Amino acid sequence: MDADYAIRLLTETLLAAAKMSAPILLATLVVGLAISIVQVVTQVQEMTLTFVPKLAVVIVVCLMMGGWMLSVATELAKRMFEVAAGL
Repeated sequence: MDADYAIRLLTETLLAAAKMSAPILLATLVVGLAISIVQVVTQVQEMTLTFVPKLAVVIVVCLMMGGWMLSVATELAKRMFEVAAGL
């Protein structure tokens, strides 16, 4: 295995990680921004007001997108095992 091939595998791994984490991160970003705007408008600075909705959104996104995330992880694992078998 040469350096270019190793970098290509690393790139595939990082892209798969970004694909799997993007839905959760984007959903919590949107919810956090909306809650922050509500807190600024109402001047209510309660810490649990941001934590609980974000946690609920993460659970919902994981339930909705979990199958797709698992398939991305499975395809990556299959690819890595194929590469390891070819060494």
